[in-house]
This record gives sequence, structure tokens and C-alpha cells, in this order.
Amino acid sequence: MRFVKGHGTENDFVILPDPDGELELSASFVTTLCDRRAGIGADGVLRVMPTKLSPEVAGQAGEAEWFMDYRNADGGAAELCGNGVRVFARYLVDAGLAGAGEFGVATRAGVKRVRLAETGDVTVEMGAPRLLGRSRTSVAGREYEGLHVDMGNPHLACAIGDPVAQLDLSHQPSFDTEVFPSGVNIELLNPVGPRRIVMRVFERGSGETRSCGTGAVASAVAAAHLAGETTGTWAVEVLGGTVTVTLDEHTSYLAGPAVLVASGELTL
Repeated sequence: MRFVKGHGTENDFVILPDPDGELELSASFVTTLCDRRAGIGADGVLRVMPTKLSPEVAGQAGEAEWFMDYRNADGGAAELCGNGVRVFARYLVDAGLAGAGEFGVATRAGVKRVRLAETGDVTVEMGAPRLLGRSRTSVAGREYEGLHVDMGNPHLACAIGDPVAQLDLSHQPSFDTEVFPSGVNIELLNPVGPRRIVMRVFERGSGETRSCGTGAVASAVAAAHLAGETTGTWAVEVLGGTVTVTLDEHTSYLAGPAVLVASGELTL
């Protein structure tokens, strides 16, 4: 089985080409693959398969030739991964499966349009964020309130006064299971300048990661809400670098680097 390793602002993925739709991705296999000691190591797995061969998303085949079957490090299937889409798009172009420019990628959260720039950055249209109220989380005994933002997957984005660099995210922060019955991605953020924020994230199924694309958009939405704004462009600093989020009246965009770093053959 061939694989490629890539990352977007150090949110890293194992990419598995599956042109015939034959791979069986059990939760235990994904978990082993993502293990940083016993496997290759990653925050998640991106299976590359023709959209028309997946019963989950076959209806999207007219808009997107390839389906990003994303699995979290715990083996669970997820609706969307913003950094994953960008890395997935980079792989498609580098592998000759898509032409440079703009094209669609099928996901469980619908077709996402991507655009590759000559600089190497990839921009993905993330869709319109949905604000679904407020909720709370507790991190190492400190309680924070935030916005429930739906990006196709669930987020709790909390703008806080405590420096996010000092937070202990080694354990799962608490959350309201009635509000988030399928779990939630939790972002803690500090506004640090005009339309600039610093963010850390505890991802559902993966733990703390060095970046989260959908989380960056959710955090920009929370920062905009705090500033009394709904549109504009935000720089989001994460542990692995900086991404750019643009909000307009109808949708949102995520832009940043997407890098392929290795390829090889699995013997697991």
C-alpha cells in the first residue's frame, strides 16, 4: 500500500491513494497508522478515492471527481478538515489527478472549492459558518464560554483573557454532551491585534494539534463576533504557523501552505 505524508501548518496527514475504492479503513488500522511511535504518525488519514465509488458522496460526483475520506487519529470518520482539504488538493495536483487552478473536492460536508496559487498556498472555500448559540468548556479547572460554530463539523470557539500559550491541553477539555452529542473541536483564542488572533485547539478524535483549518475559521468568527463585525480578513496564528481566514456575507475562505514531505510503501 502506497502512502504520502503531508501537512498544512503542521497539521499532518497520511494520504492513502485508493483509485479503485478497495481499501478497508478499520478504526484500529487508522489508529495504528497515526501512532507516532508504532506507525507513521499523523493527526489523521486522507483516503483519496473517486467520488463516484463512494456511496456516501456519490451524488457529488458531478461537481468533484475525488472524495476526501477523512479519518481522525482515533479512527473515526469526520465531516470535514480544512487543512486536510488543502493538503488533499496539493496531492491531487502533484500526482497529476487534477490540474492546477480551481476545482472541487468532495467531503462529507459537501463539495469544497479549492484554488492553488503559484506561491504554493492553497485556498479553500469553507462555506457559511453557522452560529448556534453559546456553550462552555473547562480547561484544567478554568471555565470558559464560547460560541458554538458549525463549519460542517462542530466547534466551540472561546475568546479568553488568559494567555492561550499557558493553557494545559494535555487532557480533553470538558463540554456539554447535550449540545455536542458527537463531540466537539474546542478552540481557545486571544485577539492580539487588529484582525489578528492566536489560537490553540483540542481536536475531536485527535487531541491537541498544531493547527486546525475549520477551527481557524470558527475562531475568526468568534473574534469577529467579539469585535461586532461579520466580515473581513483575519490572520490566525497557530502552533504550526499562520493561516488566513476571510469572511464575507455569504461564505468563508481558508488560505495557507500545504506541503507534501514524504512518500513510501506501508508494511503495517
